Amino acid sequence: MRLEIGNIFIKDVQFGSETKVESNVLYVNKEELIKELMNDEHIKSVDVEIARPGESVRITPVKDVIEPRVKVEGPGGIFPGVLSKVDTVGHGRTHVLKGAAVVTTGKIVGFQEGIIDMTGPGAEYTPFSKLFNIVVIAEPVDGVNQYEHEKAVRLVGFKAAKYLGEVAKTLTPDEVKVYETETVLEGMKKYPDLPRVGYVYMLQTQGLLHDTYVYGVDAKQIVPTILYPTEMMDGAIISGNCVSACDKNPTYVHLNNSIIEDLYEKHGKEINFVGVIITNENVYLADKERSSNMTAKLAKYLGLDAVIISQEGFGNPDTDLIMNCKKIEMEEIKTVIVTDEYAGRDGASQSLADADIRANAVVTGGNANEVIVLPKMDKVIGHTDYVDTIAGGFAGSLREDGSIEVEIQAITGATNETGFGYLTARTY
Repeated sequence: MRLEIGNIFIKDVQFGSETKVESNVLYVNKEELIKELMNDEHIKSVDVEIARPGESVRITPVKDVIEPRVKVEGPGGIFPGVLSKVDTVGHGRTHVLKGAAVVTTGKIVGFQEGIIDMTGPGAEYTPFSKLFNIVVIAEPVDGVNQYEHEKAVRLVGFKAAKYLGEVAKTLTPDEVKVYETETVLEGMKKYPDLPRVGYVYMLQTQGLLHDTYVYGVDAKQIVPTILYPTEMMDGAIISGNCVSACDKNPTYVHLNNSIIEDLYEKHGKEINFVGVIITNENVYLADKERSSNMTAKLAKYLGLDAVIISQEGFGNPDTDLIMNCKKIEMEEIKTVIVTDEYAGRDGASQSLADADIRANAVVTGGNANEVIVLPKMDKVIGHTDYVDTIAGGFAGSLREDGSIEVEIQAITGATNETGFGYLTARTY
């Protein structure tokens, strides 16, 4: 499967009388966009604001971050099974407004939405502070339940991203990147001497607002399966999560998975990147056993020599992570796991809730319990009322002067488990 990604680099976003891109500036007709989004009975009001890198702006509570994209050639459309027909995507051509993003906020859905600061120390922890953000503030009608609220805000974000992405359809990209994955047989013939490497992509699916969708299907309902890596780039996987902000995968991360990007960089040179096995993270032991058994079976079936496994979330999913690692290793396939840590504020506690001797190659996204003070911003988009109760916050987190003391768990993308972030390790 071959996909061309045409990047149109966005250097600023401004409101204007017409939604268009001109000289790398994205102009947004605010009234027209709001009209596009105000068609859900569960949404009382919608407003749109802009947050640029370096501005003294805080966005909270953050629900999702989505990159505007549009299918230009090939079957289907962006976000298949949600906004487009259920066609298999991941091939043809897709245009991207690179550097722009839709961020959804408003009254909190669960208790695990996050914070994006566009400047200051908090901005150094989130990759989304470097984007030109079109922030959609969607407020629910009174009395709506959490599930209807989450769905309404989720769809508002995708509709906004699709609306903006459409302007890229006829543009000439500043850059075109090509991603190609051969079939299993073709790859074996083409790269007979290269190690066969796969990626096990764990999706948060615990219910209770801990959901991910694959071609529009709640991933709790799937058994592990194989996808071409490029399918993610067209929105085959989207976020419905209201889980800890630091290590959730917003839809932007599914579209720009850095492990997939890195594996493609080495494909045909150092490795044969065979493909992606997606699996879920369920609550009950029987479901965990079923999914990890099938994940290991698929890895063996593909004849993989090595696998990278990335987790989403923490705590209960630590068991899924270790089960996947252990069972794949027992098939004599080498593994590397990518996770983050909840090691206490002093870093001295056990990092994961589960462990196994076979999990001996680990990449960490950082310790989510680290505490940070976020200074007051000149402008807040959304609401700060919930800061004390979001995951990573505590009584007194929101100070009288407008500053916030929280664990970095509350910062969107701070310890992302695909490596889509800035934390690193240094040797002194």
